Amino acid sequence: MQLLRFKTLWGHPGTPEQAAALAVAAGFDGLEAPLPQAGAARDDLAGALHGHGLRWIQEICTAGSYVPRRDASVAEHLEDFETQLRDGRALGAEFANVMGGCDAWPLEDSVRFFAEAHEIAERVGVTASFETHRGRSFFNPWTTVAVLDRVPTLPVTCDFSHWAVVCERLPDSEWDCIERVAEQALHVHARVGYDQGPQVPHPGAPEYATALASHQRCWEAVWQAQRRRGLAQTTLTPEFGPDGYLHTLPFTHAPVADLWDLNRWIGDCQQRHFHRWRAAAAGRDQVA
Repeated sequence: MQLLRFKTLWGHPGTPEQAAALAVAAGFDGLEAPLPQAGAARDDLAGALHGHGLRWIQEICTAGSYVPRRDASVAEHLEDFETQLRDGRALGAEFANVMGGCDAWPLEDSVRFFAEAHEIAERVGVTASFETHRGRSFFNPWTTVAVLDRVPTLPVTCDFSHWAVVCERLPDSEWDCIERVAEQALHVHARVGYDQGPQVPHPGAPEYATALASHQRCWEAVWQAQRRRGLAQTTLTPEFGPDGYLHTLPFTHAPVADLWDLNRWIGDCQQRHFHRWRAAAAGRDQVA
């Protein structure tokens, strides 16, 4: 199994061309970004991807931004999802990461949304993977598992940092849920959360070693499940970001770290981790 890494444009201050150049220099395989609204901006993104030979994961938020409109119906979420998916497909998207649904919905509404959204994605011809994200239907482990038991073919993006802050404990403490979600996991957002926040100041800091190890254990569960399913590749987007995620100093708002340095660090760390895990898994196969 091969690991592909993607650079997020969330928090990137420059152009898509500059992001693409950074991704290539760091050995990343593509960009993860929403479809720009303006035609010229779409051309810029397409040009950067094609010019550098990079893949694209389209980011989709249904019925709002990262937090959905509270009054939006299931039908409105589905309509918005299909519109964005078709627009992305027209630009060449084959894979979309989706923040979908609403955390306030009853279970039946979430089941309906994900079942119908999965059918839409199959009709459009795009693989849509639905993210574990605060404010969305997959905001906690138990609701996520309940939905997946009803929609067992739905691909999932695992961002366990959201669960860390929602549940106020590290994600591997809910190991039965991690293993269940891993069975449908397709994509990973590699951000390290802790019990009081979705993003540690720096994942390499020794005071956050336990949080890093917890997330790495969960990511290994995803890889192991994907390996059992026979996937040829797995995808990962380092996703340390701004907007209150990045810690800043009081009064000056000076960031405690550079976002690209954080994402490049966790990207390189996870590439080494993946290679160690893959070698160990191959060794176990030989012994067996």
